[in-house]
Amino acid sequence: MKKLRVLIVDDSALVRQMLTEILNSASDIEVIGTAADPYIARDKIKALNPDMLTLDVEMPRMDGLTFLSNLMRLRPMPVIMVSSLTERGADTTLKALELGAVDFVSKPKVDLAGTLNDFSEEIIAKVRIAAGARVRAWTGNEAMAKVQPKLSADAVLPAVSGQRMLKTTDRIIAIGSSTGGTEALRDVLMGLPADTPAVVIAQHIPAAFSGPFARRLDSLCAMSVCEPHDGQYILPGHVYIAPGDKHLMVERDGARYLCRLSDGLPVNRHRPSVDVLFRSVAQNVGPNAVGAILTGMGDDGAHGLKEMLEAGAPTIAQDEATSVVWGMPGAAVKLGGAQEVVPLGRVAATLLKLADSVGAPVISSVKSGTGR
Repeated sequence: MKKLRVLIVDDSALVRQMLTEILNSASDIEVIGTAADPYIARDKIKALNPDMLTLDVEMPRMDGLTFLSNLMRLRPMPVIMVSSLTERGADTTLKALELGAVDFVSKPKVDLAGTLNDFSEEIIAKVRIAAGARVRAWTGNEAMAKVQPKLSADAVLPAVSGQRMLKTTDRIIAIGSSTGGTEALRDVLMGLPADTPAVVIAQHIPAAFSGPFARRLDSLCAMSVCEPHDGQYILPGHVYIAPGDKHLMVERDGARYLCRLSDGLPVNRHRPSVDVLFRSVAQNVGPNAVGAILTGMGDDGAHGLKEMLEAGAPTIAQDEATSVVWGMPGAAVKLGGAQEVVPLGRVAATLLKLADSVGAPVISSVKSGTGR
């Protein structure tokens, strides 16, 4: 069996050693070299021809973003960023994903030697997924860690049947995504005008990253983008991104909708979970909603999207050709939860078309601090 050949680029000797031990523990992965800075990495890429690399976001002599942009222009390959859980680390990592990095893992803030091994399962899984990801040019070892049980949305929000839906003119677009989703969401949201119906999003992202991510999108989009607080009313022209480590659910309050945040158990090993968001939308919004599942590994959201479809909401999935990883949308298609499969470039227009078909015209909303 041919092993996945990985180059580790990190200025910390400890991190290089620990990542090497973690990745080499997997039977299908081999660390073929390490580099302490981008200049050494450049030479080793030429000499060793790795299949992919892990890259520290903060590097000496040349910053990680400059190195990554050059790499994606001259020698595109899958890259996993190794980021610190800080505001600066989050901003840099989001820029790295924009430049073409497939995904990221987060270093612990303290006790690196004592806690990095806790991330071994995540690191190995993400390296495997990244190896098969579609990389765009810029213009597990069971003994390593205990596998957490894979829970369904029942762990947070029980299923109900025969529920009657109150009529309302408000519509909601619900979107779920994971690996590759930060950039896919940026493309979709930038294609939506300011008077679009409210959008609720579950993106798999750490708590330290979701705030900077929401602010970054808010600066780019015509709609107002925020991390919601518990009980915040949902308004047209606004986008609500689930905070990292919180489930986001949509709840009815008479004829209005509000955001409900939950510390419930991880679902499909994720919090926020797409299945939890989609189930809440199916139960409380029903045919007044539109559902979309974008790029991501695993199958979180597939069952929830089908529940939305069964509740009368039109649904779509991103196609395989434009997905970084066609795990979540592929699972939704296989399960029969997606009515349409569309390329990323058509998602925004399709959402607008479907939203227009499920209710009355929305009231225009000027981008402001309203509802934040």
